[in-house]
Amino acid sequence: MAAKHLEEPQGGLPRNYLRASLLLLIGETPAHGYDLLDQIAGLGLHSVDPGGLYRALRVMESEGLVASEWEHSSAGPARRTYRLTSDGVDWLHAWAGALRESHRYLSAYLERYDGMASAPMGPAAADADAGDGDLDAVAEGVRL
Repeated sequence: MAAKHLEEPQGGLPRNYLRASLLLLIGETPAHGYDLLDQIAGLGLHSVDPGGLYRALRVMESEGLVASEWEHSSAGPARRTYRLTSDGVDWLHAWAGALRESHRYLSAYLERYDGMASAPMGPAAADADAGDGDLDAVAEGVRL
């Protein structure tokens, strides 16, 4: 079976996950943009563009989800500190609920997959697998 004819799995993080992650990080503690950039990788976002992060913060501020104020420092330039607004807290809770529901469905999928993958495969699945190489090698190439 030629790989180019297969539909690629649409793995990865949910749409707007950057915004949800920023809400969580700011909800944990008010923060500067640079601090958020340092922490965001811990939530699975390893290559966030600093410009994109600051654009997201500005949009979230214009939507009333976060508020910022300038913090002056004698050790360096003034920096914006971001904090959640009450609407931001509401959206944080909504995101957590949606992600919890997604987690439930993904867990059910993975349980079924693990059961299927550990069982002996039928002849059609074995033939298809023989042409595609090791299932683990294929799974390694899928970016989730």
